[in-house]
Amino acid sequence: MNEPVMAVGRCRPPLLRRVALLASALSLLGSAVLSAPVMAVAASTSDVIYSVESAKASKTLMLDVAHAGQRLVAVGDRGHIVYSDDQGTSWTQAKVPTRQLLTAVFFVDDKHGWAVGHDAQILASVDGGSTWTKQFEDLTREAPLLDVWFKDAGNGFAVGAYGALYETTDGGKHWEDASDRLENEDQFHLNAIAAVKDAGLFIVGEAGSMFRSADWGQTWEKVEGPYEGSLFGVIGTAQPSTLLAYGLRGNLYRSTDFGGTWEQVELKAARGTLEFGLSGATLLADGSIVIVGNGGSVVRSTDDGETFSVFNRPDRISVAAVTAAGNGNLILAGQGGVRATTSTGAELSK
Repeated sequence: MNEPVMAVGRCRPPLLRRVALLASALSLLGSAVLSAPVMAVAASTSDVIYSVESAKASKTLMLDVAHAGQRLVAVGDRGHIVYSDDQGTSWTQAKVPTRQLLTAVFFVDDKHGWAVGHDAQILASVDGGSTWTKQFEDLTREAPLLDVWFKDAGNGFAVGAYGALYETTDGGKHWEDASDRLENEDQFHLNAIAAVKDAGLFIVGEAGSMFRSADWGQTWEKVEGPYEGSLFGVIGTAQPSTLLAYGLRGNLYRSTDFGGTWEQVELKAARGTLEFGLSGATLLADGSIVIVGNGGSVVRSTDDGETFSVFNRPDRISVAAVTAAGNGNLILAGQGGVRATTSTGAELSK
């Protein structure tokens, strides 16, 4: 959802965009307590606690994976961030100043990237993910951030639980609480944010909530969506104003007019309609779209999201995110860590 090989998700709990999908298998999250909104404050640099070094860091729960140039970077449980310079064959653990669960990662180039997670934490890297600093956290809000998107090295947004929307215009030196820009009185969780080609930004979340911005985040319009269940992800396709929103029980919707109208896309599996939740997606360099989710689901479209082929991995391990490996293969992140697979999601031949 956020790397050069691509174009640029009412249930309370669970909170996490992707962990919500994995909850049935992983039982990671319980309920959270809503606290009163507070102003954004910078993270403290004192008493930094780093993630524990582990030779098995790349095998623990990973919730997102992105490209920093040719490098792959994945984030997940206990503050673990790992990176690979050999298309996912081997992974190196980064030095990370948190032990909180990290939910999403985004790079604008081969150097500058951001990761978000619990305690409303926002981390930043200027060396392609090798090292990280904490830019922001809000312990009083008691809610995770669930996704992050940047237009360039200066301007970006982070979204999260209970309607959280933060903005920066200086690369994360300062973060402003911009939640009041959204018509979201019920404080529905905001699960994902993505760019839509030649149109603007789009946010999806709890209870089928949708918001769009034609001016790249300065003003937002509430969209009447086609679905009342939780949406865990959104992705722009290779075509202008076209996007896909996806969520619980294999629900997948396509719009060609920036969310003005929607059509449901049916996912036919070998044993009927796919009913596994969908949690992550990527747009490949050739315009193909890959979406992943529970039960080892890997679905792929070669016609801009109009139809999809469905593959269920035999291991049925829940998958939270996907990206291209750079050699025709895919990188899947989720339960059991990060792994390289074939272009369909199948295991590589040994």
